Amino acid sequence: MINRFIISFIIILVSISGISQEKEINFDELDPSAPSKAAFYSAVLPGLGQGFNKKYWKIPIVYAAIGTSIYSYDFNQKKYWDYRNAYKSRKAGYKNDPYQNLIIDDDRLLDGADFHKKNRDLSMVFIVGFYILNILDANIDSHLKQYNVNESLSLKPYLNYGSELSYESIGLSLNLNF
Repeated sequence: MINRFIISFIIILVSISGISQEKEINFDELDPSAPSKAAFYSAVLPGLGQGFNKKYWKIPIVYAAIGTSIYSYDFNQKKYWDYRNAYKSRKAGYKNDPYQNLIIDDDRLLDGADFHKKNRDLSMVFIVGFYILNILDANIDSHLKQYNVNESLSLKPYLNYGSELSYESIGLSLNLNF
């Protein structure tokens, strides 16, 4: 059961990635500046380079990754300020912080502030990382459009259900036809 799931997953990945495309590429119409245009468009507005490459299904993934990271940054920033302000107000002698009714001592407030500060900083790393990955994806995808991928050069998965084997096997075959 798990083997068939893995086999199906690999076949789907290979077919989605477009490794074995059957369209012919006209090398006279290739634009050598297209990868830099796609990268520039993605740098200006994330997802625009993917639209330039006509890979529209990637745009929601880009916005989900960057948006989730921004949400996490905002959430942790607010919680950091809540814990920090509660700690400062306790040290100043005020008794009206939101954590006063809970049994939280000053050390736990500092631990909470440190926890959310670290997660906030990590969220910023993810924002920058996904932004850079967005640019790289647009650039690399545009570069890969210019490669000749037809039937004479193909990478196709195969499944072996031979009677001589007592188990199923999976593999990849690389065919070079000259």
